[in-house]
Amino acid sequence: MFVLVTTIARARPHVQHLSIADYHWKCVNTTGGPIGNELETRALRYFVAAAEELSFTRAATRLYVAQQALSREIQRLEARLGTKLFERTTRRVTLTPDGERLLVRARELVAQHDAVWADFHLPATKPTVIDLMSDGRLTGIKILDLARTRAPSIELRGRYSGGTGEALGRLAAGRLDVVLGRITWLDAPPMPTIESLLVRVEPLALLLPAEHPLAQRETVPVRSLQGLEIDGLPPQTRTPEWADLVVQFLALSGSHSTAPHLPAVGLEEQGYHLVRQGLPILTSVDHVDVPGGILRPLVDPVPLYAWSMAWRRDTQSHGLDALRNAAAELATNESWLDRVGELRGTWLPEPDSSRLANGDFTLMTAGARG
Repeated sequence: MFVLVTTIARARPHVQHLSIADYHWKCVNTTGGPIGNELETRALRYFVAAAEELSFTRAATRLYVAQQALSREIQRLEARLGTKLFERTTRRVTLTPDGERLLVRARELVAQHDAVWADFHLPATKPTVIDLMSDGRLTGIKILDLARTRAPSIELRGRYSGGTGEALGRLAAGRLDVVLGRITWLDAPPMPTIESLLVRVEPLALLLPAEHPLAQRETVPVRSLQGLEIDGLPPQTRTPEWADLVVQFLALSGSHSTAPHLPAVGLEEQGYHLVRQGLPILTSVDHVDVPGGILRPLVDPVPLYAWSMAWRRDTQSHGLDALRNAAAELATNESWLDRVGELRGTWLPEPDSSRLANGDFTLMTAGARG
């Protein structure tokens, strides 16, 4: 006896893709879609650094990686995207149009990645750390003290790097939250992830030994410094913003600087150094009292130091809000920005002077957000 077995095939839905345009971008069967072709954050971070520096060598130094590793990651990124991101010759590196297009998105992705990482690895009550630049100059100290008074429940910690240039690097790397000081100088590198507001334009002054002839004046005309030796140039590369200002001021006044030397740290050391050396020290008018020293403002013209407050663009914290509010209150109550509207009879170094004339500075006012 024979048994007839009939197999009935279950009907299956059939989807016919006529072209790549018929695929949904989330479909796992899509050839060349994002699933399975994810971009690595490390490669994007390397790309952003190289794009901002326009130098693979400087980008590798900035990220503390070998140049070969950085080049390899960028080559992989180009292969994955199917496009060339850089034009490289023996003399220069430039972005291609696709590279410029990617840079905008890559910065956002790297910032979002770092924010997610910080949410899971940093304490919820992480204090806000602000670099005040110098313990002798009072602008930063006043801002920090008022912020602590107005917002006592917020933990704010002050640091003194001695130089804004180095502090800005630490700010960009996430090791500081806020930086105070002069944030632009000639040949300064671009800082696309940093926001800033102009807090104060402060007159410069000379810190003089009590017996110095210029100490007998109430003010010191800049022209009277012609041919004099001034303690001004720092030895460290961490203070490019101050070295740049001093070089321009020496050219303005006709004075010359002492040879670079280690700075005196602390009031007692500053007083000892001032008396022992017997030379004027370039500083600003809002300065702590130094033993054996007399502060005299500079005039004709009045040289100015542009204080800015800087922070990372992705920063959102009550500590930053408290510091900005304190700076805005002081700028109003102590007329820190009044000179901005009338610069006749004053002097600013470049590029500060051009930036202010062109309206490129955003002023610290109540409600300003950068």
